[in-house]
Amino acid sequence: MRVRNLHLRHLPVPPDRAGALIDGLASPDDALWPADRWPAMRLDRPLAVGAAGGHGPVRYTVAAYTPGHGVRFRFRAPRGFDGFHEFTAGPADGGGAVLRHLLAIRAHGPALLTWPLVFRPLHDALLEDCLDRAEHALTGTVRAPARWSPYVRLLRAAAVRGRRRRDEALGTGPVRP
Repeated sequence: MRVRNLHLRHLPVPPDRAGALIDGLASPDDALWPADRWPAMRLDRPLAVGAAGGHGPVRYTVAAYTPGHGVRFRFRAPRGFDGFHEFTAGPADGGGAVLRHLLAIRAHGPALLTWPLVFRPLHDALLEDCLDRAEHALTGTVRAPARWSPYVRLLRAAAVRGRRRRDEALGTGPVRP
């Protein structure tokens, strides 16, 4: 199954300001990734080709990076996700900038079920939260904030319960939702 999933936000700022948000991904000053609500994006070194990391159960390597414009991550996990996801910033028709996130994969094996049932709803909610953060960072406001669906809230609650059980079994600390 081929999957192409696109999220974008038009922003009333020059494209280089939107591109600067991409440049800050996985850094201590990351103003794009919503680590306050989702598993943080972490990389084994600063954003550059070859940096490896991920967020939650998703693992990837930086396959391409053009400062001020975009970054492409090649998936390594979960199983069945063959492809990439990327953030790009560029000029919008009529002025301003457009910040885009594209996920393009060939889903196979377990991903034939996990993508539509689990990962897509969570991915869509996470990306809309990213774009809300971008809009707020660049304009000071969010015109139409994203809202999580009841299904996304259910999936997140189930994930938190699962992490709590795992942490209790391992004797590690509390889990944040």
